[in-house]
Amino acid sequence: MSVFLYLFYTINILHILFFAFFTYSFSFLIIQYRVEKFIYKRINKIYKDLTLLESTSFRRHSITTDMATLTRQIDKYAKDKKLEIETLKVREEYRKEFMGNVSHELKTPLFTVQGYIETLLDGALKDKNVAEKYLERANKGVERLIYIVKDLDMITKLEVGDLRLNVTTFDIVDLVKSVFDLLEMKAAKKKISLMFDMDYKQPILVKGDEERIQQVLTNLVVNSIKYGHQNGTTEISIERLIKNKVIVRVTDNGEGIGKEHLPRLFERFYRVDKSGSRKEGGSGLGLSIVKHIIEAHDEKIYVESEVNVGSEFSFTLEKA
Repeated sequence: MSVFLYLFYTINILHILFFAFFTYSFSFLIIQYRVEKFIYKRINKIYKDLTLLESTSFRRHSITTDMATLTRQIDKYAKDKKLEIETLKVREEYRKEFMGNVSHELKTPLFTVQGYIETLLDGALKDKNVAEKYLERANKGVERLIYIVKDLDMITKLEVGDLRLNVTTFDIVDLVKSVFDLLEMKAAKKKISLMFDMDYKQPILVKGDEERIQQVLTNLVVNSIKYGHQNGTTEISIERLIKNKVIVRVTDNGEGIGKEHLPRLFERFYRVDKSGSRKEGGSGLGLSIVKHIIEAHDEKIYVESEVNVGSEFSFTLEKA
């Protein structure tokens, strides 16, 4: 108290207040500077650690001490990495499934051919009738292998852009009629009717690769015949979508496809029927080829289906 009273009466109160303010300000600035430097070092270290993993995201921005900004950036980075990891896991699963499907599709005809050839070498070659029958069956196995390899080659070319499209103007109505003529006998065996939804008296001209679009229609109609019910129908309609687009629909009243299969329907070798003895043949590449051909035309393909009701595949084309 004596010291306080002495200072109070001997020193000007303004000097005391000035000294207190100066001391407070000086201490505040020193602490502020040291704290900012400390935080900056820590944040800088976080940025450096992150830039080792993701250089493109963080080097473009100046380092900030704003914790909200840093938190948002780290959260974004974490979400991006989580998505990337999940995508890699999905791709890995897809790769494993794809390799398993490829081996399954190839080994069946390979073992068939091998079995017939070994039988012939074991002595069946001496019997002319048996030899001829076995050679024909082995030849069918080789044809199936060639069919699968050709389809794989086509998909690869479509994916990398090596397959060039010969874009011309053609009548889509005439093309559908040609496909119906080609598949008429195949449909007749299952008593399935191939028809238009209406009588198209005028041509509908579109732009595209006529040969590839014929392949698309053939694959879709063949699938509708394979999985259609006896005495069923496969109907094609051609509708004006917008001013410069038409949409071609292939509709059937067959088995239909479950909703859980629709997202993966266009994957290579993906089959709805997972049983070992598949009741219908084919390479398992048809729909994947269809999708790639349509996308090569910069168009879209759609599918709607319901089990035991039927399916509808549709794709767009540019109107000529």
